[in-house]
Amino acid sequence: MTGISSAAAPPPTPWRPDDGPGRILELITTGQARTRSGIARLTGLSRSTVGQRLDSLFEADLVREGDVTASSRGRPSRSIHLNGAAGAVIAVDIGESRTRVAVTDLHANVLADSVEPLAVGDGPRALLDRVTATVREVIEEAEAGDKPVAGIGFGLPAPVDYEAGRVLGWSVMSGWDNYDIRGHLHETWQVPILIDNDVNLLTLAEHRRFWSDRQNLLYIKAGTGVGSGMVIGGHVHRGAQGAAGDIGHAHINGFGDPQCRCGNQGCLEALVGGWALARDLRDVQEGDDARHVVDRVRRGDSHAIAALRRAGRVLGESVAHATSLLNPDVIVLGGMLSTTGDHLMAGVREVVYQRSLPLATRQLQIAPTGYKSHAGITGAALLVRDHVLSPAVLDVALAAGSQPFLRP
Repeated sequence: MTGISSAAAPPPTPWRPDDGPGRILELITTGQARTRSGIARLTGLSRSTVGQRLDSLFEADLVREGDVTASSRGRPSRSIHLNGAAGAVIAVDIGESRTRVAVTDLHANVLADSVEPLAVGDGPRALLDRVTATVREVIEEAEAGDKPVAGIGFGLPAPVDYEAGRVLGWSVMSGWDNYDIRGHLHETWQVPILIDNDVNLLTLAEHRRFWSDRQNLLYIKAGTGVGSGMVIGGHVHRGAQGAAGDIGHAHINGFGDPQCRCGNQGCLEALVGGWALARDLRDVQEGDDARHVVDRVRRGDSHAIAALRRAGRVLGESVAHATSLLNPDVIVLGGMLSTTGDHLMAGVREVVYQRSLPLATRQLQIAPTGYKSHAGITGAALLVRDHVLSPAVLDVALAAGSQPFLRP
């Protein structure tokens, strides 16, 4: 699994004369400047001042100089890059029935991971305790026990209040509503803990790795459930309370009003979610999630193929509305149901181009996800990296003379 290059980070804010080492690191990780002379030209700082601020980053082992020199106005200059080995990130991607736990470096390269049958139905205390035990096993497997831990990133299949780090409102995570996940984990891990909706993390990973040059992206996850994530102006958009992108539980007219898992009727998920398709196909074969549907499609089951194609057209209706509202540069289709070739994608494309105005679709790209695995883990790792290396957080740690990351 290839990690995320340093150049694929968010665009930096304008330089200010009083900005510290954290802003210098941001220029390096975003690829805006990767040599001492380049940093001096971009910031207007003298080479000696640039050197002083870089010294703080070198002392914290956050940056390294490369062996290959780069030409800069006729003067050779060593390139400077983020040291991915400076810290480890614990990344956790919790699903409805399985949980992936990984340890990554600061470039989001997976050092070791494990997929465990840890289901959200086990409840928060039991699942989080088992995740903690699994993390220790994965750290040992990665031989990363002596590495400082930068933080923990968590992805959850539920609406998440990002600031509070809690599940809020109805979700498939029964018993998790308002549970203090961060507080529970802090009993063991005294490190920054970032918690977000799983689709936001998929969106973050997809945008950084494949579409970092696009400012507006809509990601659709079509799996057992249905959700979406948005990048607006180059940054993940979560909304006022973290509920942005809950497309699966928006009512859609014209297709009947089947009962949804959330208690409402006529939700998009109740029409095209993997569990809904499995429900409609149950007269042919048992199955209750997206994996069962996909297995049948791959075996050439005509009933399952027809159901998935219909689902693509229904999903396209909602995506068309979102296209008109958001005017994205690119729409990415991911999730288990999207792994069966063009059966789902064809219907989405057909309806979006039919229903949306030409101005919104003139340069629009609709593409399948570029990930085959680890997208949620990558997003969780990037979420942590963005936080701990942000100038506001990093400068405080460096000014206090402390190491930015903690030993486990």
